[in-house]
Amino acid sequence: MTTKREFMTFLALPFLAILLAAATAVAQGGQEQHTSELSKVVRLNRAPVSNEILKVHLPRPVVTKLSNGLTVLVLERHKLPIVNFILWIETGAMSDPKDMPGLAGFTAEMLREGTAHRTSAQVAADVDNIGATLNAFAAFGSTVSSVMASGLAPNASQILELMSDVVLNPSFPSDELEKYKKRQLSDLEQERSQPYTLGEEQFRRAVYQGFPASVTLPTPESIKAATPERLKDFHDRYYVPSDAILGVAGDVKQDEIMALIRKSFGDWKGQPVPKNDWSHLPPPAPTKIYLVDRPDSVQTNILAGNYGARRIDREYPALVVMNQVLGGGPQARLFLNLREEHGYTYGAYSHVGDDNYREAWQANTEVRNAVTDGSMEQLMAEFKRIRDQKVPESELNEARHAIVARFALSLEQPVTVLFDWMIVQDEGLPMDYWDRYPVQVAETSPEAVQTVAQKYVDLPHLQIVCVGDPKQPGNDQKQTIRQVLEKYGSVEVYDTNGKRED
Repeated sequence: MTTKREFMTFLALPFLAILLAAATAVAQGGQEQHTSELSKVVRLNRAPVSNEILKVHLPRPVVTKLSNGLTVLVLERHKLPIVNFILWIETGAMSDPKDMPGLAGFTAEMLREGTAHRTSAQVAADVDNIGATLNAFAAFGSTVSSVMASGLAPNASQILELMSDVVLNPSFPSDELEKYKKRQLSDLEQERSQPYTLGEEQFRRAVYQGFPASVTLPTPESIKAATPERLKDFHDRYYVPSDAILGVAGDVKQDEIMALIRKSFGDWKGQPVPKNDWSHLPPPAPTKIYLVDRPDSVQTNILAGNYGARRIDREYPALVVMNQVLGGGPQARLFLNLREEHGYTYGAYSHVGDDNYREAWQANTEVRNAVTDGSMEQLMAEFKRIRDQKVPESELNEARHAIVARFALSLEQPVTVLFDWMIVQDEGLPMDYWDRYPVQVAETSPEAVQTVAQKYVDLPHLQIVCVGDPKQPGNDQKQTIRQVLEKYGSVEVYDTNGKRED
């Protein structure tokens, strides 16, 4: 799953990637060579880095609550004549009914397909005529549904009017819904052919068991069962102002934009929605290996992990640092080991989530069938090393600087800063959270990294998913992939529809 902050980084302008590459080069500080205990790769030509802690102070938005309960954040940024709007409905796919996975997504994505005042074609034409963007989605595993719009600041009034029309007055026309359902069925068939999608589905089921975050895809049955009435019922129940946050960032003035927001959203009504408590997760399951049988696959996709932490948790910054050391990029241990040293893969990474519940910590890689055994061996060795040994100070320093540099560069984008403040509102973080975050990262000690590694790289409860052809050779001894995996734990085999085969 993509984290909230990663999604906004994905939306940032392309030149940010160039800046981040430069920052990574700078972040690999110190002149001495460093050789890991498991890898012979030597890091050379690294630029020196200042050991001073980078001080970052985010510009603060003005927070206003309207009389109907809508929370509004306004962040004035006048560098470019652009305005961005982000609306979070604090009910997302995590609240899908069990009999209709995908309902939150269906509802959000159909908002643009017609309102009480506009047809689908008219919505599209009105958006295009002012050169704006308007999109809505509710990703699986997320606790929010999102509506996003942007355009030139002089068109802020028209953008807000369009945005409020699709949010407040969707009609969910049956003819457009039928077209949407056909597209969804086709997309689902395509999705179920993708190895990473299959791996993510089985991984979330293994980690979250019956918890709502275990669901990653709709079903053909849920798509076919979607009706205008079901979408309208979901919308009327959950799309309410008291359960929403509207963020604005760009070339706007506080008083003027608030007047426009009151005009567009001031009459929004609805009954408050009880808050969900996402803190009660099933107990971690014992380690097991799930093999998804994808016939004729030439690669094995490997995912491994378990519960992570919430951003509000005290140890979250240390977990981010640990993840950076282990698999946070091409300078991290997994990449250096599996790609640079052994040549098993094009890349190997790990990832930490950041939602209101304990998003999974996960490592992943795609390897040639014949090196499945060696790849599993090296993954497990790196997991054990990060738990059993303190990270050398030079390596830790590189990771800390990379995180802080990446964070600082991301603040060049007003929409990213706005997004950070919406996270503060949504997750109940203290108002100085982002000011303290770089300091917390920079001050993370080797002992703290080892402590979080021992807690979250939880080997007795590690869930491992492999997607590939069980009958293909997984090592030089011609043992099959299934036989190879049985060396690392009990194996269950599933087909590409998620049904157990044995």
